Amino acid sequence: MIRFSANLGFLWTELPILERIEAAAKAGFKAVELHYPYAIPPEAVRDLCARLGLTLLGVNTDVGSGPTAHSGLGALPGRERDFQALVDQSIAWQAVAGGKTIHTMAGIVSPEHHAAAKDTLIRNLREAAPKAADKGLTVLLEPLNQRNMPGYFYSTVEAVDEVIEAAGAPNLKIMFDVYHVGISEGDIITRLRKFFPRIGHVHIAAVPTRAEPDEGEVRYEAIFAELEALGWPSWIGCEYEPRTTVEAGLVWLDKLGVSFQSTESASAASMTPAR
Repeated sequence: MIRFSANLGFLWTELPILERIEAAAKAGFKAVELHYPYAIPPEAVRDLCARLGLTLLGVNTDVGSGPTAHSGLGALPGRERDFQALVDQSIAWQAVAGGKTIHTMAGIVSPEHHAAAKDTLIRNLREAAPKAADKGLTVLLEPLNQRNMPGYFYSTVEAVDEVIEAAGAPNLKIMFDVYHVGISEGDIITRLRKFFPRIGHVHIAAVPTRAEPDEGEVRYEAIFAELEALGWPSWIGCEYEPRTTVEAGLVWLDKLGVSFQSTESASAASMTPAR
């Protein structure tokens, strides 16, 4: 089933978080995901989502402090205690708000420090993942392309998969952002197939503009058809930068032949992906 969630770190950013949630429901979304909601009591988000009939999905761990903290702390030697504190904050917030996942960011790492950073990240995840599992939460790891986030610890799906394999926790999953994969690597459908068992969430945006997914190099009809064929059971997050207003940009749904929550996408009904 193709179902779309509103990523409120990118959509309706001119509004306070609770108003963004209301805007998403008014527009027709049935699920939302947040970036850094920690100034808002989780009870307020839980109750608002319940009233509006929305499913709350993921949040990011907060970024912490320091010169490169905007990109996370997970792979930074010497910041282990700070990282765990941010993870604990996310787990506690989601446990009350009723969300499903937390996305932990790895941080900016210079090439000469990659080996130590990888060891640090794996140890951090081995400690963090069981804490999240105790609350029924999945921990997501996302490769970010080097154009948008120069120096970020991993920019490929393969690198994230290696970390998950080494950490060995079943609730560690890949955040498969089609935009980032398209910029960093390409060959998107092959990677969807290869890593599908470890994918915990999917994000979409146009490549290379990061606008609505109805333009650019990636034909999203084929992406949606492939996800249908693979049996994708969850939501697809709309993490794009609107060309104008969010509402005006939602014409992409009609252009691509999908709806907010379709039992079958038009693309899947009309085409069979090449195998």
